[in-house]
Amino acid sequence: MKVTQPVRLTMVGGGSWATALVKILSENNVNIKWWLRKASDAEHIKKFGHNPSYLSDVQINTRKVKICTKIRDAVRDSDFIILAVPAAFVSDALKGLTPGHFAGKFVISAIKGMIPEANQLVTDWVSDRYGVPAERISVIAGPCHAEEVALEKQSYLTIASPDPTSAQKVADLLRCRFVQTTPVDDIYGIEYSAVMKNIIALACGITHGLGYGDNFQAVLVSNAMQEIKRFVDAVYPKHRDLSGSAYLGDLLVTAYSPFSRNRTFGTLIGRGYTIQSAQAEMNMIAEGYYAVKSIHAINEKFGVNMPITNAVYNILYERAAPTLEMNGLKGMLM
Repeated sequence: MKVTQPVRLTMVGGGSWATALVKILSENNVNIKWWLRKASDAEHIKKFGHNPSYLSDVQINTRKVKICTKIRDAVRDSDFIILAVPAAFVSDALKGLTPGHFAGKFVISAIKGMIPEANQLVTDWVSDRYGVPAERISVIAGPCHAEEVALEKQSYLTIASPDPTSAQKVADLLRCRFVQTTPVDDIYGIEYSAVMKNIIALACGITHGLGYGDNFQAVLVSNAMQEIKRFVDAVYPKHRDLSGSAYLGDLLVTAYSPFSRNRTFGTLIGRGYTIQSAQAEMNMIAEGYYAVKSIHAINEKFGVNMPITNAVYNILYERAAPTLEMNGLKGMLM
């Protein structure tokens, strides 16, 4: 896509993934309005050109990026809106906006979680609440960690939308010298898989915290891939190859990488931290903590065999002992 005039885009969120996406977009012909909740972070970026709270080594091109703390100002006159806040807080971030603010815009979810109170995918929630047509909604999937984007390591993104033209437009926006992008049409498969891989990363972290080795984790992840397929095929039947990078690749990097906040959260739980103390230790949101409750509730309707997801749910919400739950999994894995 050759662009003569800069694309006008709004980034919603001030965390590490939002910061990484701003860096990627700044490589291209894009004018960005970046909404941040924290006024102190906003002022710091305006003055010094970097985010003091996340990926502080990333230099922000302030000639291309305008910092905003008022959401209505941020979305005004934009062609694209990227949502990059934790799923649990997206409703609060968009507070005060109406369907009119989204009219004619493309909405892109970079959120790998579910709306907790509604047990909804972010894309469905945006469509229902703001009336955004499905063909104007896309999601960004990995495998891609914000920390590696900050280091300009070669990375890959998959852009999913039910409309191929929309997927291609977003893929073109995000492609740069160190990021390759691929457009696909399996938006629900991609989005559910992104949610599920965070739950699996929690399980991997828990086993790591308990002292399990690489052999067990390899079996856990391979069984998890089958579990994800069973669930995704049940809730949204479609021919799909889950060995692709947006499915298997994203699962692997989240399950194994030291940058994975879900794996880190799980590791703390496996080592005996309470949920509250693990959250305080990380000072970041592990989407899988909220997502496992939503997936568990959704699966009450479908009845898919999901032993790994059930184990994580029992540990986090039923206060089951991690040792007992993971011991119980041993005989279920193949």
